[in-house]
Order: sequence, then structure tokens, then C-alpha cells
Amino acid sequence: MQKLVIIKSTAVPLAAENIDTDQIIPARFLKSIDRKGFGENLFRDWRYNIHTNEPNPDFVLNNPRFSGEILVAGNNFGCGSSREHAAWALTDYGFKVIVSSYFADIFKGNALNNGLLPVKVSEEFLKEILEGINENPDNEIAIDVELQSISFKDTTETFELDSYKKICLMNGYDDIDFLISKKQAITEFELKTQKTNEQQLF
Repeated sequence: MQKLVIIKSTAVPLAAENIDTDQIIPARFLKSIDRKGFGENLFRDWRYNIHTNEPNPDFVLNNPRFSGEILVAGNNFGCGSSREHAAWALTDYGFKVIVSSYFADIFKGNALNNGLLPVKVSEEFLKEILEGINENPDNEIAIDVELQSISFKDTTETFELDSYKKICLMNGYDDIDFLISKKQAITEFELKTQKTNEQQLF
């Protein structure tokens, strides 16, 4: 996974609330266990006309004014089913961070496990960000993973982040990568334990 330490980017505003995982990636596209390729069907039923399969010009991802590595969404993002594919689709599309005032717990876990940072902010700050991006799409959001801070214009808030997941994000580790990074320490512990056990035998 890619390292996430400092992210400074313009953002895509999607103010809808209660965006569930079936809207993020519809169930009919869950036929692959490969994480790649899901981005093209991210928000498929919103991005494309269901009858003509043409891009919906009213949907924000089809609006050339907005782009960036950060998606700013309404309250209660990622509710619904537990499908990990939702996180896959968002990262495959190119998003590194999702900002909202609330995340469903299972989605939050899936996101962190796949190198996608969910940043929970206050409702007031979320409103300020959404309004600021719509007024000027060139406005950037700055996120510091180490400091656990998010800044937009003149406002800064801190966000919660599990210490283990923080290490993983900053180093680009998944769970296996983290264990591998501790290989030397594990080996030294095993040797020490083995030596202690041998001494106790004699």
C-alpha cells in the first residue's frame, strides 16, 4: 500500500448523507476478488444514466470543476453492508482520504485496512469545507497523519486514529507487512525464549 503521511489536495464534494456501500459499489459488480478495476464502477448508478449508460452530467464525479485525492461526503458515510469492495473502489478510483462527520464502523475498518484514511470532523467543519469547495474548487485540504490534523483555509481540527493503523498508514503497511517489519524483533525474542527454556532444563 502507498504511504500516507501528508496529503494536500483539492477535493470532490459529495454532500449526500447516508451513502451506503451499495451506492459506492453496486452488488452486481462484486464478481472479482482482485482489488483492481473497481474504480470504474464507483458510484456507478449515480455516475451513469441507468437506461442509456451515458455519464450523468449532474453527478459530481463527472463535473470537470472538481478533482483531487480527497472525497468530502455527507454524514454517515459507508453504512449498509460490510463489503470491503467499497474501500477497493474508492482507492482504485484514486481517493486517499474520505472526510465526513460520521463513518459506519465496518466501513471505517475496511478503509483503514486498505490504505484509505477516513477523517471524522465536526458537522460545522464539514459544512464549512463543503461550502468552501463549492465556492472555489481550487481550495485545498491539508491532512497530517502524524499530527492527526486536518486543515481547510483558516480552520484546523484533530481527528482520532488508532495508533496501530497510524503506523501502518504512514509506512504503507498492511497487517502482513507490519509483521514482516517486526521479523528481527520476533526472531530475537524466540532465541531469547529458547535460551531461557534451555537454562531452566539444566
